Amino acid sequence: MRPDRFRGVIGLSVPFRLRGQVRPTAVMPQTEDAVFYQLYYQTPGVAEAAFEHDVRRFIRGNLYSISGDMPAREARGAAALMVPRKGGLLARWATHFVKPAVLPPWVSENDVDFCANEFARTGFRGAINWYRNIDRNWELLAPYAGARVTVPALYIAGDRDPVVSFPGMDRLIPNLADFVPQLRATIMLPGCGHWTQQERAAEVNAAMIDFLRRL
Repeated sequence: MRPDRFRGVIGLSVPFRLRGQVRPTAVMPQTEDAVFYQLYYQTPGVAEAAFEHDVRRFIRGNLYSISGDMPAREARGAAALMVPRKGGLLARWATHFVKPAVLPPWVSENDVDFCANEFARTGFRGAINWYRNIDRNWELLAPYAGARVTVPALYIAGDRDPVVSFPGMDRLIPNLADFVPQLRATIMLPGCGHWTQQERAAEVNAAMIDFLRRL
């Protein structure tokens, strides 16, 4: 939106895509039994009640369950982020939410405590409201329909990130330069999940510094 103000941009996990022709919630997946998690978030109070039922369990389990340390046998991609219509997130957690006996080395119990204490203090509404505003954001971006990222760019993601398994990502990511013409590199980190800069801090920092020095 402001290439005149920024010399470069780095994207982690979620790749840039052109503004769609229809509002985002209209194309989010849903079935008779489940809805995409961002659709589940739309009703005020529902997701908050689930997250705040056990804040520390949610933080700890969420960090692990979409990380690269999640066992390969578990569902990934969009299927991993569907919420049952009956029972909501609490029902899904009972069968799919992994509670690791020991956290991976990239996150500590102190990290979990800090996040849990902050969300226990503030609640989750502020964070979830970003998703509730997603259609409004789409409307506001109408003047940028078709706009590409024109500044130098770097994209970094993990090959075990559920985001890169979403439908269409297998076509978008290899062709990202079509929409980001000054894309300098696409770095896929083996064994890394959604928390890119936490799970692979050293590699992400090195790639960022190298990119910035070359601007």
